[in-house]
Amino acid sequence: MVKDSYLVGLIGAGIGPSLSPALHEREADRQGLRYLYRLIDIDTLGVGPQAAGDLVRAARDLGFDGLNITHPCKQLVIEHLDGLAPQAEALGAVNTVVFEGGRAVGHNTDVTGFAASFARGLPDAPLERVVQLGAGGAGAAVAHAMLTLGAGHVTVVDALPDRSADLAASLNRHFGAGRAAAAGPERLAALLGGADGIVHATPTGMAAHPGLPLPGELLHPGLWVAEVVYRPLETELLRAARAAGCAVLDGGGMAVFQAADAFRLFTGREPDAVRMLADIAELAGAAGAAGAAGAAGARS
Repeated sequence: MVKDSYLVGLIGAGIGPSLSPALHEREADRQGLRYLYRLIDIDTLGVGPQAAGDLVRAARDLGFDGLNITHPCKQLVIEHLDGLAPQAEALGAVNTVVFEGGRAVGHNTDVTGFAASFARGLPDAPLERVVQLGAGGAGAAVAHAMLTLGAGHVTVVDALPDRSADLAASLNRHFGAGRAAAAGPERLAALLGGADGIVHATPTGMAAHPGLPLPGELLHPGLWVAEVVYRPLETELLRAARAAGCAVLDGGGMAVFQAADAFRLFTGREPDAVRMLADIAELAGAAGAAGAAGAAGARS
């Protein structure tokens, strides 16, 4: 029997500004579904990322159909699941959990989401040498996506050397020796001088983590810049990149395409990604206007 009612949620830290509930619920409304999307913010709950397993179990017991998982729980949640889809297993990161017959199965829609967004937004971008900032859960996904799209070489830069080294080693095992390398932030200037583009996959620039993830003077017109942060849609990095003459890709497309893939996993129904792209443009614009109004009010 086809269901017409769904309860899903998002587990993560500082997720109050997330547009995922509205994205999912708007598409569900258009398809005639009763669809409730709830935020499960570990900061609000006063628990650490290690509580992700308990929260997944509680959601399953409470009758949720599935969950999205975001920073900083995408890797920690894995040990608490009953199974993994091949892509999530290859990545070592989960952003979607589907409850099936009492089992919690982890998926990753970040790879397909980022790949679809990049192919749509920067279709002619050169990909011989790519620098990526961030080797966490989102970083693993976008690095896989870049190499799947045909990137010649990806250098992963992370403040935690072991994390970037582990991701580079995993990429080389999966895509072939020599396709990826790890580097520390101190090498950014040299790397970006000869790079085609940069992918940003850290939380810096999110509403709760404002700022630039790298010195702005390292940006130059020969680079394209792709962002995974989408709240706000216009990050400080994208503003600096545009000012430097770079081609840019915001995080909205990845948010939409990964949400569309998750919606399909939760419901078995086909979402309309074009409508959802229009949704995120409207929602992000409204969120930005509200934030600016709040800032103005605080100054007055």
